[in-house]
Amino acid sequence: MGAATDIPMELIGEGESFNDELCSMIERAQMFSDFGHNETKALASYARAYAVKKGNTIFKEGQKGSFMCLLVEGRVDIFKETDTHEPKRITAIRPGKTMGEMALLDDLPHSASTIAAEDSKLVLITKHNFDRLNLENPVLGNNILRKIAKLMSLRLRQTTGVLLDYLD
Repeated sequence: MGAATDIPMELIGEGESFNDELCSMIERAQMFSDFGHNETKALASYARAYAVKKGNTIFKEGQKGSFMCLLVEGRVDIFKETDTHEPKRITAIRPGKTMGEMALLDDLPHSASTIAAEDSKLVLITKHNFDRLNLENPVLGNNILRKIAKLMSLRLRQTTGVLLDYLD
């Protein structure tokens, strides 16, 4: 079980002895694809890798968020509660994509639930470690914040486009 979470995750690796593997995992992320080796290595020192079995919930809508995940292997489905309380699948996350970024920025509950649709591997960055990274390496922290802001902007633009279909 992950120390930062109460979800069933198996720690794959962390720390200096696992840094090269974490770097390799982070380099596969679309969000960090333009990072140099030194930036990736620095980021890896604030991250941990976990395995999650198919069917396990990674985070649940309405619960306070405390980490961001990068999906390295597998598939994760995103669900939103409906008026009938039947969750509706809204999208799937594939390897190289991130989820839970807002948890690094605010103290609000998750806006959706994530469930491993397949056995999956994740790189996890906790809010605590992200805050520590920003204090210890503000240039890297700023670069990551800019990436998150750009991602949130893109998602908002996409959502706005989808909403147009529902307007008269």
